[in-house]
Amino acid sequence: MTTIGIGLVGYKFMGKAHSNAYRQVNAFFPDTPKAHMIAIAGRNEDAVAEAAETFGWESWTTDYHDLLANPEIDVIDVSTPGHLHHTVVMEAFAAGKNVFCEKPLANTLAEAAEMVQAWKAAGTVGMINFNYRKVPAVILARQIIESGRIGEIRSFRGSYLQDWLRDPNATMGWRLQKEFAGSGALGDIGAHITDLAHMLVGPITSVTGMLRTAIPQRPLESDPTQMGDVTVDDWTGFLATFANGATGVFEASRLATGRRNHNAFEINGSKGSIAFNLERMNELEVYFDDDAPDVRGFRTILVTEGVHPYVNRWWPSGHIIGWEHTHVHQVHDLLVGVAEGVSPAPSFADGFRCQAVLDAVERSAASGRWETPVALPE
Repeated sequence: MTTIGIGLVGYKFMGKAHSNAYRQVNAFFPDTPKAHMIAIAGRNEDAVAEAAETFGWESWTTDYHDLLANPEIDVIDVSTPGHLHHTVVMEAFAAGKNVFCEKPLANTLAEAAEMVQAWKAAGTVGMINFNYRKVPAVILARQIIESGRIGEIRSFRGSYLQDWLRDPNATMGWRLQKEFAGSGALGDIGAHITDLAHMLVGPITSVTGMLRTAIPQRPLESDPTQMGDVTVDDWTGFLATFANGATGVFEASRLATGRRNHNAFEINGSKGSIAFNLERMNELEVYFDDDAPDVRGFRTILVTEGVHPYVNRWWPSGHIIGWEHTHVHQVHDLLVGVAEGVSPAPSFADGFRCQAVLDAVERSAASGRWETPVALPE
């Protein structure tokens, strides 16, 4: 079996999720190339050492350049705050490494373009962690669309709603500062619904949108008696047109009281509809015009059967999977892609297309006009 050496940069929220995926993937996907967890990097010596021991990494370092220089490491996993993506990714491709990068791809479209060009020049694998593409119910939705069962796609409505910032006394973190995060709700969670729209409906060709910051100041983490300026959006909403003629309505908020992780979409076609909500991630709602009239209506499919994507690697029918499994599925596809020398979806190209929409929304919020996403660089 092929063994693929992994070096991870970052050890907090997403670093923990990725570490768990590398630990689990070969147990449940035994035919997948073996993930060799060689080293993890982070700036805080005590914290990264603890993470290495907790998550099962063989070694740790406070300098990610050690990972780039290690010939046994094949994949650099970039799970850092957004402002570090560009630097680490560019150096990783220059070192001839395969790269697995957290979303969104970069903090700016210019950075994203340079990263795509570096990926193409390196000729190695470049994959983005849009893990919701790997939810079995979402993949089933795409299969139903591709089968033609719901007909011509007419509209997409997507919302990603959270409420973890609803309290004005929640302290400042890097996700609330533009220089570190690039944007707020737009890039943090709006990127996910944008990518799902691309996966399910197709390219977005124009947008018009708004950005709002409802709570402009928050207590500093270092000294809660002092206030700092929030320099990113709390909420965004935008309209979109798709290349196939469909229309889109998007909303992302981190102030939606009562919505813990409401990543949801509804797609309406000429012959049926599909609806999904991450908070019920094992379910897919469907409506088909070709059902008999006396039983026609939305019905819920429990997507836990062995015939559903990835599901036969987990539990018996009806035994649900969770959020962490999406990362295992993503890492499975990553390892297969590296072994075959092919960038699996979502690739850096997908990451750029999403970034281009985010950029267009920001431009529209400033101009008050419809804006067109920039095309993928040659």
